[in-house]
Amino acid sequence: MQTNKHLRNSRQPIQPSMCHKFGILLLLSTLGAIWAQQQPYYLQQCPRDEAALNECLRDSGNKLVHYLQKGIPELDIYEIEPVVIDEIGIVLGSGPDGYRALFRNIQAFGVSNITVTNVRSDLDSLQFQLTCEIPRIRVKAQYRSTGVLILVKASGAGDYWGEYEGVKAKIYFKALANEGPDGRTYLSTDSVKMDFNVKDIQMGVDNIANGNSVIQAALNLFINSNSQELLKEMKPALRTKLTLVIRNFMDRLFAKIPLDEWINLN
Repeated sequence: MQTNKHLRNSRQPIQPSMCHKFGILLLLSTLGAIWAQQQPYYLQQCPRDEAALNECLRDSGNKLVHYLQKGIPELDIYEIEPVVIDEIGIVLGSGPDGYRALFRNIQAFGVSNITVTNVRSDLDSLQFQLTCEIPRIRVKAQYRSTGVLILVKASGAGDYWGEYEGVKAKIYFKALANEGPDGRTYLSTDSVKMDFNVKDIQMGVDNIANGNSVIQAALNLFINSNSQELLKEMKPALRTKLTLVIRNFMDRLFAKIPLDEWINLN
């Protein structure tokens, strides 16, 4: 009897403090899981329903743009302007006197005022097309040219400026789905294409290096009289550079935002 009593007394009950600690840990773990799944403030989650998806993605895109303008520290994005392109070149005419111009360190301001006006999507193939509008883009760059322009020797260097109003663009991309280290699905771009047009353009060059006012006046007369033609010549190189900028930026977002925050997969 004494032995049984001794065994009963040796079984110490779990201390209330231990239960309390376990409960707190369990609660914190549960809350952590819930918080991890919370929808971020800068993005609107869209339903899978095909009838509502495209309109919702358009609104969600515009909500994201709104917060991107201010910066989103959670995505390591603090500013998105200016958009910088290293260089583009144009060639007008052939032969030794053909006009050639090179624009370097191109900086574009106003791109963040973009509005998504339409979205077309196919979730099965992860293909998307965005139609966007930007009221006005201001551009500045370093400029160098050689050759003859409207009978004037147009070799020189200076500062280029441009104002592009009524910009409309279409961006098409196909995405790939990948499982992230956290077990959630993330997208990456498989291919990106884009095109754009501009309603009104004003351009000019200032501070020509050799100070030749005749060359500067001739260049500005030609540029403003033929702005759409110049844009047409610049467009292939500009489109290639912009496509790369867009792709890099999209991949940067996709790497941080799992698919289930874009679209409700349940």
